[in-house]
Amino acid sequence: MSRRPLDPKAEFLARVSPQSHFEVVFDHLPGVSFFAKNRDYELVIANRAFWERLDCASEADLIGKTDFQLFPERLAEKFRSDDEKVMTTGKPMLKIIELFFNRQGLPDWYFTNKFPVFGADGSVIGVMGTVQSYHGRKAALTPHLELDRAVSFLRDHFREPVSMSALAKMSGMSIRQFNRRFREVFGTNPTSFLIKTRVQAACDDLRRTDRSICEIAVDYGFYDQSSFTQHFRKHVGMTPLRYRKGG
Repeated sequence: MSRRPLDPKAEFLARVSPQSHFEVVFDHLPGVSFFAKNRDYELVIANRAFWERLDCASEADLIGKTDFQLFPERLAEKFRSDDEKVMTTGKPMLKIIELFFNRQGLPDWYFTNKFPVFGADGSVIGVMGTVQSYHGRKAALTPHLELDRAVSFLRDHFREPVSMSALAKMSGMSIRQFNRRFREVFGTNPTSFLIKTRVQAACDDLRRTDRSICEIAVDYGFYDQSSFTQHFRKHVGMTPLRYRKGG
């Protein structure tokens, strides 16, 4: 009786040498950052795009560090929460929208995909993922570049009243087409995207300043403090006051 052939993928992976570092391919994908963390949430792998984005001289500068040593507290808390979910469930989280604010206080959006890393015994031993900026992702979004004017407008005016119909017109689409295209790219509708941007911006003010919650709410485009608290709880999981006190 002839031997039943192994699954080609399984056979190939079983023969791969530990010295074959697949992650090096990410060094040759422009604008794509790759990382992996162990069960202690320490970075164990980072490609060039990842460590250069953090102004490090090499991957060695990151190995063994956690997000709390590399990013502002608000971001580190969000990253840790997502990592915990991936490692606990053993399921990936895809198209996560991360928000970073540049020195001018304007948001830059990043798309993150996170996957569990399984050990030889089948248990989850860490998490790995990719990060790509919206602008760095444009080349892969050629069919959706008509969204760019609307996204650029949101970036510059997210604190102000924003009309979805005006954004759709700016993109040369009906509201229905605009909502569909936006969801295809960002995984959410434009209204939720705008609110999430406002909430994340407000997080920094809540921790860094002593401005009243009402003042912050109005400054970031919410109708009043009650509306702000409702949306904040939905996106962050707690009230603005509790967040200000450290959760």
